Amino acid sequence: MMKNILIPTDFSDNSWNAIVYALSFFRKVKCNFFLLHVSPYEEMMGGTTFYDTTNSVVENTTHSHKEQMRLLQKKIEKLPLNTKHQFFTINEHIFFIDAIRKQIAHKHIDFIVMGTKGASGLKEKTIGSNTGDVITKVKCPVLVVPEKATYTRPREIAFPTDYNISYKNRVLHTIAEILDVHNTCLRILHVTKKNQKLSGLQEKNKDFLDDALEDIEHSFHFLSNPNIEEAVQCFVESRDITMITMIAKNLNFFQRILFHPTVEKISYHTTIPFLVLHE
Repeated sequence: MMKNILIPTDFSDNSWNAIVYALSFFRKVKCNFFLLHVSPYEEMMGGTTFYDTTNSVVENTTHSHKEQMRLLQKKIEKLPLNTKHQFFTINEHIFFIDAIRKQIAHKHIDFIVMGTKGASGLKEKTIGSNTGDVITKVKCPVLVVPEKATYTRPREIAFPTDYNISYKNRVLHTIAEILDVHNTCLRILHVTKKNQKLSGLQEKNKDFLDDALEDIEHSFHFLSNPNIEEAVQCFVESRDITMITMIAKNLNFFQRILFHPTVEKISYHTTIPFLVLHE
């Protein structure tokens, strides 16, 4: 089945890394890749009198970015050819999130792929902060590719969860698709502060997950650690984890793992891609 993949680019090394990763990650899948550049609003309007110069600012900026997009396409063409992949370029001059939502609606986007500078990049005023906005404000699967991530076939995908949410079929179908394409397995991780037993609701959600994944190789893992981020780091290091997937519904749990770590020993943000799913 054809997939439509949206890759926002600011022509940085981070966004190039995301493109290279995406081409490998989806190499077995027929894809339309839509490369999107959104001109920052301040760049379009910055320091000029709106009425006199808006048109010339837009024209100059558009010309510059179209040229950069053309050079980006030539760079992509130098990569090994994959006949399953087609590329299209888009330049927008509206607010970033509006541009993303517009393309999702018009192009029927299945996945967004974005580069970021690890944990700090999610907070910086670069494509990193845009990534944070997309993750929390746009309901479309997002593959976040950190600056130091290099593609290797996903052998084990970690799925941290607290079992406090119900799992929708659409989310599980997306996970199953990824696992099937890459012939990989899912490692479901639950972290507790102490050796706490699961509540009745948590047990019910865990059993549902087990049943829903019966045709997929998966296993359940428990770690006791008051620090969720440290537990995830330990799990990544102790196994062959090459990707982490999470559901963005439980924002407190989700954001602790994705947004908060800044300690040096927590390094999974700089090397391990995150697949963020929405219900």
